[in-house]
Amino acid sequence: MRLLVVGGAGYIGSHMVVRLLDEGADVTTFDNLSGGYRDAMLGGEFIEGDIADIPLLDDVFSQNKFDAVMHFASFIEVGESIHSPAKYYQNNVTNTQNLLDAMVRHDVKHFIFSSTAAIFGEPQYVPIDEQHPMNPVNPYGRTKLIVEQMLEDYERAYGLKSVCLRYFNAAGADPDARIGERHVPETHLIPLVLQAASGRRESISIFGQDYDTPDGTCVRDYIHVCDLCDAHLLAIKALQTTNESAVYNLGNGNGFSVKEVIEAAGQVTGRTIPVEYADRRPGDPAVLVADSTYIQEKLGWQPRFSSLETIIEHAWQWEQKLKVTIL
Repeated sequence: MRLLVVGGAGYIGSHMVVRLLDEGADVTTFDNLSGGYRDAMLGGEFIEGDIADIPLLDDVFSQNKFDAVMHFASFIEVGESIHSPAKYYQNNVTNTQNLLDAMVRHDVKHFIFSSTAAIFGEPQYVPIDEQHPMNPVNPYGRTKLIVEQMLEDYERAYGLKSVCLRYFNAAGADPDARIGERHVPETHLIPLVLQAASGRRESISIFGQDYDTPDGTCVRDYIHVCDLCDAHLLAIKALQTTNESAVYNLGNGNGFSVKEVIEAAGQVTGRTIPVEYADRRPGDPAVLVADSTYIQEKLGWQPRFSSLETIIEHAWQWEQKLKVTIL
């Protein structure tokens, strides 16, 4: 396969590129490096560019015959999306349409989309399956749902086939610590906890202790980034074989509270992790846990790194390497 990975220098995208290269695919990464890193590219061709640049997209598609496109180039911070919705609608919706339109013009028919559990909003039941009502409560989730709906329309009108993978909480790092999570600013729980463990951060904040959960803190489903990449690989192979669009929820099916994550991180690192308590954040559901039965039955996907301790261990190896690099 010859694949274009948009946003392939970012956290999930860079792990996907490594997985594809290991599989023997011919990979071109397209990234503007606004949230990604050039040194996260461990192989394949790299093109620095933005999907807002329509002429550049046409040049890239004219000069290459891609079998499919994988799209990871979205803004992902819920809080920022509430305060700066224009930024999210511009990049996550308008710029994604630029990419889809370029695919249509150049007759590239297969698309893998990085979606999110945020499209569901406040859950009506857990675990959340693909039939759960979609009612996002923040602009980030709405932008992802708009693209999913756009893909349905593009299939009917232009024959563009797609697979939407709705992540819950991506976490962990390459088991050999070659690459890992590196957001600026960092907003995800596990790397924040590990930064507190390593001394790069004074403490970790717990937002809210009065949720309707066993210990009062939010419960989330953490899925190893390499397991996500395995699911993407299965999805693109199925799309190439069947030419059928699909949507899948992706998670481990196990929920862990904020306090449980901090406790597990303390056990893995052997460090005391300072904790501060703060008010709830707007738009944080009490529990988000995935039902991934459908992708397991349909594509045979099974997570290899389902243990929370393993996820944290891999992320800790990366944090230790990153701390040395930064300092």
